[in-house]
Parts: sequence; C-alpha cells; structure tokens
Amino acid sequence: MQRQGKRGSAAIRLRVAGAVLLLAHLLLVGWLTLRPLDVPWVTAANLEPLAGIKADLALGPVEAARQIGGPLLLLAPLGVLLPMAGGRLTVSPLASLARTAAAGAMISLGIELLQTGVPGRVLDVDSLLLNTAGVTVAHLLVVPVGRARLRRRGADRTARPTALPSTGITTASTMLPVGRIGARGTRPAPRAGARPSGGPGPLLREDAAQGSTPTIPRVGIAP
Repeated sequence: MQRQGKRGSAAIRLRVAGAVLLLAHLLLVGWLTLRPLDVPWVTAANLEPLAGIKADLALGPVEAARQIGGPLLLLAPLGVLLPMAGGRLTVSPLASLARTAAAGAMISLGIELLQTGVPGRVLDVDSLLLNTAGVTVAHLLVVPVGRARLRRRGADRTARPTALPSTGITTASTMLPVGRIGARGTRPAPRAGARPSGGPGPLLREDAAQGSTPTIPRVGIAP
C-alpha cells in the first residue's frame, strides 16, 4: 500500500508539472503568434503545401534556417508536455505518437485560424506542417526514452527490499546463548547449593537458607 501511494503521488506530481508547463507554453505561443504586427504590407495567404518552404529555401541557408526553424520549434515542446500532462507510462508508443501529433496539429490549426483576424498575420499552411513536424520529432526523441527510464526506476524501487523499522526491543533469543534456554524459552532457576557461574565455589545449604550475615554498625562511647 505504501509503494502504491508513492507511485500515485509521483504520477500526480508529474501530471501537475506537465499541466502547468503546458499552460505556460501555450500562453507564450499565443503571445508570440497572436500579437498584431505593424507592417506596411502583408503577403497573401498561403494555401499551397510546401510552397512557402520552397520560397524560404531560395533565400539562402541562413534565412531559410530562420524562416523554417521558427515554426518548427514553436510547438515542439508540446511533443513532450502533452504526454507529460497525461501522466501515463504504460501506453503504446504508436498510439501516443498519433495522439500527440494530432493534438499538435489541432492546436496549430487553431492558431492559424485565429491569425486571420489579427492585423499583420496571414494563414500559412506550411506553418501548420512545420508545427506538426516539430511536435512529432520532439515526441520521438524524448518521450519513449523518458517513459522507459521512469518504468525502469519504478521497477527497481519495487524490487528493492524494504528494511524493517528498528523497534529497539531485544528478544530473549538474542540475549541468551543457544543451549541455555529452558523448555519454555526462559533460563531455569538455579538450584539451592549450586555454584553460580563464575562464583568462588559451592554454597552450603545452611548458608543458602540463612542468607547473608547482618553487620552491626559501631556506636561511639560518650566520654
């Protein structure tokens, strides 16, 4: 029960952290993509797949890396944050990848549709493709390895023996040597006249019956 409680608390912490980071990232994405732009003119909406990417590649490697890398990295953290917010470790990798990619595509599509009403923003189908590709690549690079590591760590904790808490009580079997315990687990009482362990010699019956000789303190005589 204690191990199950620890696992449950760890899963809850993972989900809470994933949900908080996911919300923070979506707020950042909304601030970056839905702000009005003060530009003198805007291009027409791009509804032809890969047309914008081809135009960016024609600008040179540096400008192409900037134009393509921005949309590719914009939603890439969702590939990790969405499964993290789900908090599931035992799931089909293919199903997890499909759900994450579909969720990333829907979020990107929502952003592109909202940009049609923002001044200076236009709809670009290539941004949708690059956003979804970034989510998919990030999921493939991080999530399977992270889930396998977490499952292995949980298995190690389950297989590790749990030490019993120290009670500070010493039982009779640890106090007495083997062979000195009686039939009921206690040491038998010594017989009268028997020599105790480590004593000077055997005791007489009379001495054992009378006990020790009392001593009388001295009383001073008044002058």
